[in-house]
Amino acid sequence: MTLPKEVSLPPATGAWREGDPPGRRRWYPAERPLALEAGGELPGVRLAFETWGRLAPDASNAVLVLHALTGDSHVAGDAGEGHPTAGWWDALVGPGRPLDTDRWFVVAPNVLGGCQGSTGPASTRPDGHRSWGGAFPFLTQRDQVAAEAGLADALGVARWALVVGGSMGGMRAVEWAVSHPERVGALLLLATTAAASAEQIAWAQIQVGAVRADPHWQGGDYHDTGRGPHTGLGLARRLAHVTYRSEPELRTRFGRAPQEREDPFRGGRYQVGSYLDHHAAKLVRRFDAASYVVLSEAMNAHDVGRGRGGTRAALGRVTAPTLVAGVDSDRLYPLAQQAEMAALIPSADRLRVIGSPYGHDGFLIETDQVAALVREILGPGVTSPGWR
Repeated sequence: MTLPKEVSLPPATGAWREGDPPGRRRWYPAERPLALEAGGELPGVRLAFETWGRLAPDASNAVLVLHALTGDSHVAGDAGEGHPTAGWWDALVGPGRPLDTDRWFVVAPNVLGGCQGSTGPASTRPDGHRSWGGAFPFLTQRDQVAAEAGLADALGVARWALVVGGSMGGMRAVEWAVSHPERVGALLLLATTAAASAEQIAWAQIQVGAVRADPHWQGGDYHDTGRGPHTGLGLARRLAHVTYRSEPELRTRFGRAPQEREDPFRGGRYQVGSYLDHHAAKLVRRFDAASYVVLSEAMNAHDVGRGRGGTRAALGRVTAPTLVAGVDSDRLYPLAQQAEMAALIPSADRLRVIGSPYGHDGFLIETDQVAALVREILGPGVTSPGWR
């Protein structure tokens, strides 16, 4: 990624690191190493998480919110010290909002393998000498859910009133409901799938390849060198962002217009290229390239039917009342994937469709429609918080 001369280079990683301001984060340290599905174990696991509201005495009002690939635990609240961006679902969490924190105890962990406080490649190894880097182990969604189950135990939550997630967060949400059906009281799945498709794996593999091809990747051991694989991560983000939006939106917003005061015939950019550059530049300053690789590979590994007799048998384990919703313009996670889950989960209602011109990102942008789904699944009969 080419940066203007007056702009300083980003740090080697945009990860949260020890000594940085904690912001609203709290930490759950696992007591034992985490056994991994692919073999081996991960010692020294910590999950960063944030909470809103108050846990009822009987712990009946806890809601688990699971973020997408480049999200984090900061679901609600302003940007500020410790939090490079404002809450990614701020419109949904707070007093009087769909996830009403006067009623619900909302918990949002940073995913295992992530880079905003949870154990990941940018974290210091248990010996305290250097970052995990390229030695960080391969993770699956099941490993991540196992770590989150430990967090739930530590918080005293035996059963979530609701588990909700979109995209990668939806992968973990459905894995929660299949692995721990007795611990999920209700389930809301947004723009996600029961198993990564060949096309989704292909897009992710190209992005991972772009990161690893950067000469500053150094086998993943760049964190303490002062220079990270920003070009590769920026390319990965550009490609990903195109798949997150829809062709009609890009056509309507940008068309073939050149960027202001630039001439594409003389090396200048089109407006759509400037837009992608902007998103790439933002990501390299707030994210970690190795976490991008680890989480992308975990998403590619996602398959709730693995070792469980296939997708139908696995989804048949879900007992929680379930709403499945997709975005009508989503070309990365098409509606057919959500329709399959709605058909195969015994406790699911009909497929819900979010109307949006924004493609896959519609589950983040169309907050009014998502709010209606949250209110529907969290109807009066879901739970009666013991402290009310």
